[in-house]
Amino acid sequence: MIWFKRRYLVMLVALIAFIWYSMHLTDFQFQKFYQFINTLYFINERFFPLNWDILPKMIEESLVTLAMAFLGTFFALLIALPISFMAAYNTSRHPIFYSTTRSSLSVLRSIPEIVFGLVFVVAVGLGPFPAVIAIMLHNIGVLGKLISELIESSDHGPQEAMKAVGATRWVAVLFSILPQIWPNVLSHYFYRFEVAIRTSLILGFIGAGGIGQQLFNYFNTMQYKSVGIAILMISILVILVDFIGGKVRQRVI
Repeated sequence: MIWFKRRYLVMLVALIAFIWYSMHLTDFQFQKFYQFINTLYFINERFFPLNWDILPKMIEESLVTLAMAFLGTFFALLIALPISFMAAYNTSRHPIFYSTTRSSLSVLRSIPEIVFGLVFVVAVGLGPFPAVIAIMLHNIGVLGKLISELIESSDHGPQEAMKAVGATRWVAVLFSILPQIWPNVLSHYFYRFEVAIRTSLILGFIGAGGIGQQLFNYFNTMQYKSVGIAILMISILVILVDFIGGKVRQRVI
C-alpha cells in the first residue's frame, strides 16, 4: 500500500517527534483540559446577567470598530489590486519587478498590525486613525499575495484571444484575468474584513479607540458583565460581515 512506503513512515516519525517536542516546549498536557470547567464557572458567575445599560454606548463603539476595519481593508484592496499584477509572474513585466514587489509584500505581511499600530500611535497620536493605517499596511501585504496567486492560476486562454484580435497587453490582462478572479478577490476581501474587526480589538488595547479599548478598560476594572456585552457586540459584527459578504459573493458569482 502507498501509505507504507519508507518515506511516508519517515515523515510520520518526524511528525510525531515534532508534535512531542512542541508539547514539551509549550507544557501541553491533556489532563489540564479538566481545568476548563473552572472557566465555565467563572463565566457563569461573573459575566451574567449582562450589563445592558451600556448597550447604546457599545453600539456606538462598535460602529467605530466597523469603520476602522472597513476603511483599512478597503484602501488595502484598492492599493493591493494593481500591485498584485506586478507580483504575479505571468503579468509582471520583468523578473526584477516581480521579485521586488513580492519581497515588499512579504515585508508588509510579516509586520503585525499591532507593531504598525504602536509606531503610528507614537507618530500621529491616539485614536482610530493609526489603527486604520496599521490595518491597511498589513492587508496590502496579505491581499497582494493572495490576489497575485489568483492571477498566476488564472486561465491564459482569454488573454491570448484578446491579444490575437489586437488588444494591448494591459487591456488583455485587465479584461481577461480580472473577471475570472473577481469572485475570489471578494471572498478574500471579506475574510480579511472579518480579521480586521478582530484586529481592531487588539489595536484598541493600545489606545486606538473603538470597542477594543472599551473591552480593555472593562477587563482592567473587572467589570465582567460589561465585558460580556462587548463580546456579544463583536460576535454580531463578525456574523453581520460574514452574512453581507456571502450575499455579495452570490450576486457576483
